[in-house]
Amino acid sequence: MSNHLQEKKKAPRNRTLSCDDREIQFLSKELLSIKDAVSLEDISNKIILGDTFQVLPLLPSKFVDLLILDPPYNLSKNYNGYLFKEKEKANYTSWFETVIHSIKPLLKNNATIYVCSDWKTSLLIAPILIDHFYVQNRITWEREKGRGAKNNWKNNTEDIWFCTVSNDYKFNVDAVKLKRKVIAPYRVNGKPKDWNEEKSGNYRLTHPSNIWSDITVPFWSMPENTDHPTQKPEKLIAKLILASSEEGDFVFDPFLGSGTTAVVASKLDRKFSGIEQNLEYCCWAQKRLNCVSVDSSIQGYADGVFWERNSLNNQFQAKKQ
Repeated sequence: MSNHLQEKKKAPRNRTLSCDDREIQFLSKELLSIKDAVSLEDISNKIILGDTFQVLPLLPSKFVDLLILDPPYNLSKNYNGYLFKEKEKANYTSWFETVIHSIKPLLKNNATIYVCSDWKTSLLIAPILIDHFYVQNRITWEREKGRGAKNNWKNNTEDIWFCTVSNDYKFNVDAVKLKRKVIAPYRVNGKPKDWNEEKSGNYRLTHPSNIWSDITVPFWSMPENTDHPTQKPEKLIAKLILASSEEGDFVFDPFLGSGTTAVVASKLDRKFSGIEQNLEYCCWAQKRLNCVSVDSSIQGYADGVFWERNSLNNQFQAKKQ
């Protein structure tokens, strides 16, 4: 029995997105199924329902400007009935190597690849990424929902490996600056030094680092939230897309899940496609996509800058949604 059949009655303020039987029947007609080789036009702005390893060989070569790769980590996890079991280290590295070999023909010579991981899985995939790409950096972002542990430090971070096909790649630093409140503003001759005085307070635009503490993991009162167990926040994906692509570029996600990459790419005027094998996840993604024309806002991103987590502007954006 699928999750939507087992769905419990939601609390009044619970905005978690779901699909009933009728919606799944309707939305499934908008999905793309592939059995033969397709053109770029065929897959543009489409969600592909299918097995990633069967679909990838049928896609055009060298069409991807930006790849968001968020495969199952080496953890046992239930993805709506599909159980991904933790593998022996050698088996997982072999599996991940197959993933990389399958996607490399799709990448342009100046493409960027972001690979999501947890710290344990990072130990396994880092050598493979180094063998196949130029590893430019490793981003670590804070999941404020990390569980406590009695015999260890609480694990509340994840990694994103910043890789490129070559040393010819895009990086738009001005598009991903973080707006922070200035606690002790410094002035020169009575004028602000490297900060701006605004009605709501004093703020500074700072260059992005590889430590991200401003991300809010989707929760029940946020309209982007789904019941996907490893859903990435729209704000997080927006940073990757804005930094490493331009409007009209093609963003691709071969493990699409509940559709965050496709949704954010659409909101930011990029072309996109993604693959997901679970019908219900695909329908959640399509439903989210269909809402973009009504609401294209991204929580925590406004006026061309990213705001600190739980800042006043961030809260205002949440209320608007």
